[in-house]
Amino acid sequence: MDRKVVVPGDLLSEDAKRSGEGTYIKDGSVYSLLYGLANYRDKINVIPLAGKYMPAPGDNVIGVVKDITFSNWIVDINSPYDGLLHISEFPKRIDSDEMSKYLRIGSSIMTRVKDVDPTMKVELTLNDRKLGPIRTGQVIEISHTRVPRLIGKGGSMISMLKKEVNCSIFVGQNGRIWINGCTDDTDLALKTIALIEREAHTNGLTDRIVSFLKAEKEARS
Repeated sequence: MDRKVVVPGDLLSEDAKRSGEGTYIKDGSVYSLLYGLANYRDKINVIPLAGKYMPAPGDNVIGVVKDITFSNWIVDINSPYDGLLHISEFPKRIDSDEMSKYLRIGSSIMTRVKDVDPTMKVELTLNDRKLGPIRTGQVIEISHTRVPRLIGKGGSMISMLKKEVNCSIFVGQNGRIWINGCTDDTDLALKTIALIEREAHTNGLTDRIVSFLKAEKEARS
């Protein structure tokens, strides 16, 4: 079998030397980084099947309000499917005629996918104190297929990054990332995230990121 569909975390080989694009190595074995097609040759490469982000319940995402109806904000979540944020999922009780006062068209929000039904109706919520409108900082966008690498196993990579760059960072599974900090710290965060995205498929990334951050900080001091 030369090819098969795999999901992130699938074991592909116990031979680390076979690690190619779209894979990562852990404890000497090769795992899939992406949802895609694994190509088994000398090197194992995983070609992404999903070009666009597909929402799943529990996903944290960053969205942009694109329309307002009687009881819902319609939210672009960087997916073929819009998200629906019902007025009841706003963290405070408001009337429908006040909706645009709290979230207007063009507003960016940190939100969570509450539910996705079989017809791909995507329901969002803001009922968590970590969620809400974005009023400061900046939002950048990377490929959603690189998000697992940015977060790291058990959140290890993103936790280290937040600590080292001294910024608030919210990572959306849809590839949008909010960063808030002083100018120098934000610039360092942007550089580091760009490096992670560019080299997500390579081995020894964590060590290289640690060395990169150390060198950047020494250059600044």
